[in-house]
Amino acid sequence: MYNVEIDEGSGFCFGVTTAIRKAEEELAKGEPLYCLGDIVHNGQECERLKKMGLITIDHEMFARLKNVKVLLRAHGEPPQTYELAQKNNIEIIDATCPVVLRLQKRIKQEYDTTPTDREKQIVIYGKKGHAEVLGLVGQTNGRAVVIERLEEVEKLDFSKDIRLYSQTTKSLDEFRKLVAYIESHISADASFQYYDTICRQVANRMPNIREFAASHDLIFFVCGHKSSNGKILFQECKKVNPNSYQIDRPEEIDKNLLKDALSIGICGATSTPKWLMEACKKVIMNE
Repeated sequence: MYNVEIDEGSGFCFGVTTAIRKAEEELAKGEPLYCLGDIVHNGQECERLKKMGLITIDHEMFARLKNVKVLLRAHGEPPQTYELAQKNNIEIIDATCPVVLRLQKRIKQEYDTTPTDREKQIVIYGKKGHAEVLGLVGQTNGRAVVIERLEEVEKLDFSKDIRLYSQTTKSLDEFRKLVAYIESHISADASFQYYDTICRQVANRMPNIREFAASHDLIFFVCGHKSSNGKILFQECKKVNPNSYQIDRPEEIDKNLLKDALSIGICGATSTPKWLMEACKKVIMNE
């Protein structure tokens, strides 16, 4: 018999939990509900909500809608989305994560108070094209500079003022390295200020998941392939336990891996539902 443990710290973060609760409440009313983009970066959860009636759309389809309800997921949206909704009489069910919302407001305030006689670079450490990052860049009319990794820092002009922010789910260690590099290269005539806007609910999962991964012979990390946060957390598992495998669903469990494992751990990202991890455990226990 295998000893199978599900990581208590894994599963939906507060922002995702709220977004899904709002979707379920609206769907219970029996009216059509659209969601702008995948409500969560997990195909299995998206499929569950689709069966309940949630209709996922992209921005092109959103622009053609009128007189309907549209849910904005936890990642947030740029100002143009709200303007278009008002124009087309779309009722917004806003499920933007409070942490992301605060970050959007800070960046917008920074952009709006930039002196006309002094150029300021607003820099966002984040994944290019990610929904949250698009929403953040939108607060600056598209002028913010996005840096995805440390090597890209050279694109900055160190003779000009720099204000650095971070996507909420990025690595805290990498953010600190970026800060250190800018501090050591910024011109004496320019100012540099940085704001650690990384969500602690996400950042704190890293030490916990490292400890969890190290305590088992075999790790199954359950995560959708689109999850940025999932990629980071899985890498942490792999560092401490090379016998770690990322799966999207129970059907992807390789039964051959179970032969030499006595202790098996199941964990996941902030976008991984508990029910999916439970389903993975059931498959293993039935072997």
